[in-house]
Amino acid sequence: MAKAPEGFTYRLRKDGEVELLHHGRPASVLRGDAAVRFLTEVDRKDPQELMARLTGNYRHGNERTARNHPRNRHRS
Repeated sequence: MAKAPEGFTYRLRKDGEVELLHHGRPASVLRGDAAVRFLTEVDRKDPQELMARLTGNYRHGNERTARNHPRNRHRS
């Protein structure tokens, strides 16, 4: 089972942009429609999952399954 994302925060900039931080370090900046959509969704969804998805910093939970699939095994 995949570990739930953690350590994400965000801050709204004066220019309307949203900066996403991971453990206090900048991870991404959302501008325009993406920033508005984020601010709408952050209250309705799990904020940690949402920010992880938007920054690309998340696990799907299927890495081991995919690695063991016959198509992905390296032949010796």
